[in-house]
Amino acid sequence: MQTRNLAASETAAQFHTLQSQLRDRWQTVERFDGSDADIVVVPSLSLDPHELVKIQGVHHYEERLLFSLIRLRNPRTRLVYITSQPLHPSVIDYYLQLLPGIPFSHARDRLLLLSTYDSSLRPLSQKILDRPRLLERIRMAVQRDRAYMICYNATAAERDLSVKLGIPLYALDPALLEWGTKSGSRQIFAEAGVPHPDGSNSLWSAEELAIAAAELWERQPTLNRMVVKLNEGFSGEGNAMLDLRPIQFAEPGTTSHQKRVEVLKDQFQQLAFEATTETWTNFSSRIPTLGAIVEAFLEGDEKRSPSVQGRITPTGEVEILSTHDQILGGPSGQIYLGCSFPADETYRLRLQDLGLRIGKNLAEKGAMERFGVDFVAVHQPDQPGKPEWDIQAIEINLRKGGTTHPFMTLKFLTNGRYDLSSGLFYSQQGRPKYYIATDNLQKDRYQGLLPNDLMDIVALHQLHFDTSTETGTVFHLMGCLSEFGKLGLTSIGNSPQQAEEMYHRLIRALDEETRSSDEEPRSHVVGLSMGW
Repeated sequence: MQTRNLAASETAAQFHTLQSQLRDRWQTVERFDGSDADIVVVPSLSLDPHELVKIQGVHHYEERLLFSLIRLRNPRTRLVYITSQPLHPSVIDYYLQLLPGIPFSHARDRLLLLSTYDSSLRPLSQKILDRPRLLERIRMAVQRDRAYMICYNATAAERDLSVKLGIPLYALDPALLEWGTKSGSRQIFAEAGVPHPDGSNSLWSAEELAIAAAELWERQPTLNRMVVKLNEGFSGEGNAMLDLRPIQFAEPGTTSHQKRVEVLKDQFQQLAFEATTETWTNFSSRIPTLGAIVEAFLEGDEKRSPSVQGRITPTGEVEILSTHDQILGGPSGQIYLGCSFPADETYRLRLQDLGLRIGKNLAEKGAMERFGVDFVAVHQPDQPGKPEWDIQAIEINLRKGGTTHPFMTLKFLTNGRYDLSSGLFYSQQGRPKYYIATDNLQKDRYQGLLPNDLMDIVALHQLHFDTSTETGTVFHLMGCLSEFGKLGLTSIGNSPQQAEEMYHRLIRALDEETRSSDEEPRSHVVGLSMGW
């Protein structure tokens, strides 16, 4: 045990030394973004496998970081992209052909694709660590004095991989992962003075969960519902709704605390889970491992789920990157389906302010790179002295989330800038840009379509992204299409209405090209009206 602890301590020290090179190498945001570099992309979803299996086609989600290939627009950048299974060649060709002003062959020569040929649910980073010859190939492919590694989320596996490769990881130190959990988020909100729902800290058993729920109910006797969340759930799949309305007490005003606890324990059997395959037996078995929280569910006739995205540079600067209105689904609207950019103008600047407060708190704790904050916004019109929208923070994601790849795709394709004073993004031509994006355009009828088939449909209906107008649709998760009928996309326009129309044109084209005599299956993403 002592030897293992010493080895872990030495690895942590080496990791910190490597990360300090980032601060020495890039003193400003501009120099960091525009620098010549060798970038190693490890899109490992290093998350609890019991939670990952709830996501259809999750083994293809390593494709979500393919927007990084657009960094090859810098003619001196080289990129190594590693996946569990080889990527379809047409998917790679698709991204490289998006590069403005760069010959396809020049970009392809600066891209090295590697694979572990391992489809197991183990994290990709661990698969690489288990293959010494693959590690050596990566080491030989980069110049360490100009190289860094990026990932989806940072855990001990990514830290160890950084040390083994001898290149810095531009991501969170895994020692700080607590601040990206549900309970850690609540602590950050409290410290930063950001409004958030009443609730609990980490709980580690069904008994603790029942006690905390009873205490919350006693603090808020008129509460109708609570949300129970696993500390490390993914895309809302680890959430469940606890409905208090069916619970009846003979003498409500005199009900003892212990009685509430016992009744709530029984009610846990009736939890409404966001993941359709989840059960209380399985969910409760995960609590001792992952921890859980309970918090008040925010009721309202009109609610939205906005978010703010930022990053912390190697030098500790906090930069707000974007705001979004998220599109949620599932039984009670807690599963991430997609987003629209930017967030509503009535609250986007408030989101920026709250995000900056949270980012500064994280930076003081030593966090680095991407962070996203999800909120619930409840409309409260005609209330004197109060803002039109009550905005409360519910979660911090210290990783690249569902809003990361759409925004970075827009940024890399247009080489534009985000304007803090308006919360809008402007291309180099000075045009404001808007988009609608989803990871979950899914219909059974799309099953069997290969990436090449998608390209044929896109070309026939002229739905591709046009670099001259900087409008059109960019695709991701193309590997999910054939097996699951699932596709990700970002439709970019010069107005909200144009972006939404492009999105719906794409759906109409796919439906037309896959039309059959059978009854049309119901889409998991229907309409996606943005409410702009």
